[in-house]
Amino acid sequence: MKDVKNVIDLYQNAIYCQNCGGKLELKNDREGKVRAICMACGFILYKNPIPAVAIFVQNEANEILLIKRLCEPQAGMWALPSGYVEIDMTPEQNAIAEMQEETGLIGEVEYCIDWFYGYSPIYLRTLSIGFKMKVIGGILQAGDDAGDARYFALDELPPIAFDAHRHFIKLETNFDAP
Repeated sequence: MKDVKNVIDLYQNAIYCQNCGGKLELKNDREGKVRAICMACGFILYKNPIPAVAIFVQNEANEILLIKRLCEPQAGMWALPSGYVEIDMTPEQNAIAEMQEETGLIGEVEYCIDWFYGYSPIYLRTLSIGFKMKVIGGILQAGDDAGDARYFALDELPPIAFDAHRHFIKLETNFDAP
């Protein structure tokens, strides 16, 4: 890591080993990178980006499906249906589950749009994977951590909560979302 302050900030909440409970200390690992290492068992804590999925859906009128977020980060703002990847699901399975949980719609993955590496106020960094999906069933209704779910015309999009979501919208529509 280039900047000692950034390394300290990255590991500021890493105090105890998740393997044995021993004390973690910032030290150079065998690659010469500063990481939190357990002095008791040698466990190395790697701080990695958290994977997330975002779902891009358009209806027959080419309107984009958005949800109004109930929870932080960005509570009250509009976003693509999305969520963090569960450890027991593939990103595609997670995208299908998130769409149904947040919108009531049953979807099918058509293809992966792209990925986006960005900042997260909760996890520091996320690696978001965007999926183009089509609706194959269900009834549109807000659910889970969505306060509302509806389709918007491109020229009527509200401000979008996340850079990753604006990125996926731009790639799919060639339109700069607010």
